[in-house]
Amino acid sequence: MLQPKTTALRLWRALFVLTVLLLLVTALSLWAGGRTIDFAALRSDPLARTLFFRLRLPRVIMAALIGSSLSIAGAALQALFRNPLAEPATLGVSGGGAVGASVAIALGWGSRISGVPLVFIAGFAGAMLAVLVVHRIARSGALLLPGALLLAGVVVNLIASAGVLAIQYVTDSSRALQILRWIIGSLEVIGFDTIWRMLLFLAPCWLALLALSRDLHLIAMGEDSAAALGVHVERSETMVHLLCSVLVGVTVAVGGAIGFVGLIVPHAVRLMFGEDLRIVLPGSLLLGAAFLIAADLVARIVLAPVELPVGAVTALIGGPFFLWLLHRRQRYSAL
Repeated sequence: MLQPKTTALRLWRALFVLTVLLLLVTALSLWAGGRTIDFAALRSDPLARTLFFRLRLPRVIMAALIGSSLSIAGAALQALFRNPLAEPATLGVSGGGAVGASVAIALGWGSRISGVPLVFIAGFAGAMLAVLVVHRIARSGALLLPGALLLAGVVVNLIASAGVLAIQYVTDSSRALQILRWIIGSLEVIGFDTIWRMLLFLAPCWLALLALSRDLHLIAMGEDSAAALGVHVERSETMVHLLCSVLVGVTVAVGGAIGFVGLIVPHAVRLMFGEDLRIVLPGSLLLGAAFLIAADLVARIVLAPVELPVGAVTALIGGPFFLWLLHRRQRYSAL
């Protein structure tokens, strides 16, 4: 295990590098788009101010929130299950959210409750219902079986995918297209109302997961070893499940089922900065934000004025990048 001073040094180095990257990507994303924004003109150009503060800035912040949440949840679940293929979809949250939102869209629930669209509420409710079902299946008495949880989550997602396809098939073509756009993932947002409401849920979950980073680091090394070092394993596992479920439920309800982020970003952080969860969790928070902001920028400009689905872009640019990192790591290991 790394000494405390060594861990702290590596943590601060990782945070510095990733913060600089995040700032650079954010500045580029705020500047570029269907219309390039001249920051100097924001004082005198009302149209530029409206575009920047009502559309461009909220969208970039939304991408950062969703990317951070999916990435830190993925890192926590990979450590908890000690499975490199674990991701936010593992708990069945994405599938449940997709079914809930699809039902709301198919039924034409376009109204709002306290300013929150019913589609968002239905998506979040579906995500939480899926989590409850998965946990009920995986629990044996007071014991939650990680293997059963993983398998139950995968099966619930498969059932949910079939349910979404059935809903698309029986609904009219315009609403079926809306469901498809939602499933692929979208970051369309106007103003900051939705962002403030998201932060009420996301920020406490981020802080709680970061506080559990030491426990997760020890659990990833083995539950027996973690218990011997004073970690309450069952309580920590339950907390991680709950926190990841809320994080993914909120992001899926607002942005749709944006895939691949929670899988590759934690791996990229490990390849760059090592396996220590006390570095991987905060690193994933920052790199996830930068990654999804960059993916959204590509989605907006690569075929402008046509906008690509951001969920497709995350897979198209994330997959090759992850394979390159893995190849680079393997090459240096061979040396």
